[in-house]
Amino acid sequence: MSEDILTVGVEIRLKEKEDFLKIKETLTRIGIASPKGKKLFQSCHILHKRGRYSIVHFKELFELDGKPSNFSEEDEKRRNTITKLLVDWGLVVLIGTIPPDKVVPMSQIKIIPFKEKQEWELIAKYNIGKKR
Repeated sequence: MSEDILTVGVEIRLKEKEDFLKIKETLTRIGIASPKGKKLFQSCHILHKRGRYSIVHFKELFELDGKPSNFSEEDEKRRNTITKLLVDWGLVVLIGTIPPDKVVPMSQIKIIPFKEKQEWELIAKYNIGKKR
């Protein structure tokens, strides 16, 4: 990755080191639902670098890899809203602030309950640490 992790995404702190995998799994169930069928496209990932953590949109990860990306203000707002959800659920602590005008309505985000996970096809458009 060509840039410092903290130039993208929203910096967070884990409450417990063990929470990383819980947050990673939770993010697989938050995103945009396909209008056809039970498919969910994951919007955000948790990134860990040098003891620091950040919630990033998958398009920001493309940018970090030097790939073309059309990361938009709407994508930024969706990432911010998802980060705020993680804070509200007590999973992470926000470093800094998210302005109230930099979020989207909850109607623009689909959250799949853990118990319904098997009923959905969960699709990640970016796989951290995996070559395609």
